[in-house]
Amino acid sequence: MERIWIKSYAKGVPADIDYTHYASLTQLIEQSFSQYASRPACVCMGTFMTYAELDALSQKLGAWLQSTGMEKGARVGLMMPNILQYPVVIAAVLRAGYTVVNINPLYTPRELAHQLKDSGAEAIIILENFAHTLQKVVDQTQLKHIVVASMGDLLGTLKGAAVNFVVRRVKKLVPAFSLRGTVSFKDVLHKGAHQTLRRITQTQDDIAFLQYTGGTTGVAKGAMLSHRNVIANVLQTEAWLQPGIRRQPALDQLRILCALPLYHIFALTSCGLLGIRTGALNILVPNPRDIPELVKVIGKYRPHKMPAVNTLFNALLNHPDFAKLDFSALRICNGGGMAVQAAVADKWFKVTGCPIIEGYGLSETSPVATCNPCSETEILPFNGTIGLPLPSTDIAILDEEGQPLPIDQPGEIGIRGPQVMVGYWNRPDETAKAMTADGFFKSGDIGLMNKDGYVKIIDRKKDMILVSGFNVYPNEVEGVVAAHPGVLECACVGVPDQHTGEAVKLFVVRKDPLLTSEQILEYCRTQLTGYKRPKYIEFRDELPKTNVGKILRRELREMKEAAKNQQPAIPKMQNIG
Repeated sequence: MERIWIKSYAKGVPADIDYTHYASLTQLIEQSFSQYASRPACVCMGTFMTYAELDALSQKLGAWLQSTGMEKGARVGLMMPNILQYPVVIAAVLRAGYTVVNINPLYTPRELAHQLKDSGAEAIIILENFAHTLQKVVDQTQLKHIVVASMGDLLGTLKGAAVNFVVRRVKKLVPAFSLRGTVSFKDVLHKGAHQTLRRITQTQDDIAFLQYTGGTTGVAKGAMLSHRNVIANVLQTEAWLQPGIRRQPALDQLRILCALPLYHIFALTSCGLLGIRTGALNILVPNPRDIPELVKVIGKYRPHKMPAVNTLFNALLNHPDFAKLDFSALRICNGGGMAVQAAVADKWFKVTGCPIIEGYGLSETSPVATCNPCSETEILPFNGTIGLPLPSTDIAILDEEGQPLPIDQPGEIGIRGPQVMVGYWNRPDETAKAMTADGFFKSGDIGLMNKDGYVKIIDRKKDMILVSGFNVYPNEVEGVVAAHPGVLECACVGVPDQHTGEAVKLFVVRKDPLLTSEQILEYCRTQLTGYKRPKYIEFRDELPKTNVGKILRRELREMKEAAKNQQPAIPKMQNIG
């Protein structure tokens, strides 16, 4: 197919990348461990870890994992926030020849049981804060080895003990648990120090990660990401961001703010693995919801690169101390995971002087498929698109039959490239549904491409609202309402309507406590045609979100259904039609 987007690439970005240089992701990681041995690899709670230390610790843990007798390709669960143990475990599991299964530490027992059973994980490395959840479901799993870590394990003897005391005794963040046959993270490292990590023959076809996806829209499925998939996306992202990284003055070491959780594919690739590849310092933030603390971390370490979702950008902008920081070091602010709203992007640029570069991807694409360019010499303004296909990536806008549509015609976004997953774990039927005959992954997102190759995402296929036969895309409505000065956050969903089939219901978190539904509707009248305007408005103190900060529209729809029988649990919605 003709790659009309290549002409819009930033200077120096190649049309294709060579992902065959490395036989495995392990080889890529180990090269960086050797090349950047003396550099700090990450910092968390004020404690630094060098690449040499990360190398040594991951060898010890990897050797212990191999000593358990697990065969090559065995799945190992990882359930913890962004702490120093996380990159150690990732590197150890890969170097030992196993597959990483990243697990959201805030999962309920039901969600955890599903992921462990579905993946067939034989081992798990879990922070003690969440071990009580595992206790409830461990008998339903195939787990044979349970390693329990604590917050202070790698923070040094005195500091580690102090942190553990505060976490356990003062803040009481470690609920009591009882799990048979566990071993502590420290004991594992001690035992591994007396063992040797065996070199495992790996190829690009081996599965590096089982990255679960679909939990916000249905039953979670494991996207099989091969070593090839992840190598390619790391190299694609590195090539794409080089113009921004090369900006003068030259950097001694790139500093990346890793506030998004590493179990999420966005942070895993754009912070963790890209950081290792480039010899960067990853600034690990265990709790990004603690905005005051996050502001302090940004002020202290002054990152050059900051990936975030729209809600996190917005939350920072609304903290009174954020605007007081020195942003002169910021070069790249990546927006993804959900649509970046223009109002947030505009305010972010005014406050920081660094534009949000919006990109797009999915767990199934490792994740980055498209991104807006960054320039070595100029500031490129936010344009409301998700950018251009990355090197070695094809994007097609598909009709219902999976055939390409013309320029500027909306359809389903199809993605083809070396970063596209092998398939869904143990779900060949789902894999077949997701792929076209000529290799495009069907994203489930509606978008269009203009003559310069820029892709604009309109909405999730499943989130689209049909009002009297007209398509209403929640992203558009939310983008308009979010620009209202009295609105902090908003989300909209479709609700049944006897006259129009569906109607738009808007959920709003006020910034101005005096804001009324009438004021919002009056504002919408100036910005949206009639069928797109909300018929119902509900004010809430907060909106349900994933741990990454993505608003859960599905949960809002379920709340609406539950409200029929449990009116007191949800404020009565106000009909303003």
